[in-house]
Amino acid sequence: MDTLSALAEARLVPVVVLDDAADARALGDALVAGGLPVAEVTFRTAAAPDAIRLLADRGDILVGAGTVLTAAQVDQAVAAGASYVVSPGTSRAVVERCHEHGILALPGAVTATEIQAALELGLTTVKFFPAGTSGGAPAIAALAAPFVGVQFVPTGGVGPTNLHEYLALPSVAAVGGSWMVPRDRIRARDVAGITELTAAAVALAARPA
Repeated sequence: MDTLSALAEARLVPVVVLDDAADARALGDALVAGGLPVAEVTFRTAAAPDAIRLLADRGDILVGAGTVLTAAQVDQAVAAGASYVVSPGTSRAVVERCHEHGILALPGAVTATEIQAALELGLTTVKFFPAGTSGGAPAIAALAAPFVGVQFVPTGGVGPTNLHEYLALPSVAAVGGSWMVPRDRIRARDVAGITELTAAAVALAARPA
């Protein structure tokens, strides 16, 4: 199964901020136990590359790098074992470096112009970010009409209360969110708490709207 298919099967992508790479072990245990062996580790802290390496080395979690802004960060992410790269906007340099490495790029795009730019770079799936302040599910539905075949991964402002609005759209491959991986719980290495939140998120996503 390719990376995009695996993300689409999971339906949920935990967006993770780790302040200490050593916290990755407990986080990985919790995600697996909660039935969601996926993580997008954001490059918002210096711990990201080491955390990605620790999670990727487990072999039982699909690990991506998020908030990737430069080609150099793509190199770092791939060297650490990331299987896909997510960026907040559409950067030609980032996407092309992902192509060079042969890994999935999910650039942010919320306008028709940005989606067309992504298509010109050979992509058919984009991150819709920030989803909550960019029109939400209705905006994705409107954009999906002219951009037939484009898939979206909305992130930013997605949570338990509006999850099904997004997942109900045929053009949505998966959604990204951080409610099941709170930063303070990761820092506390609260395996039981994160497992419970993750399992609840998985159950919610599986439930008919």
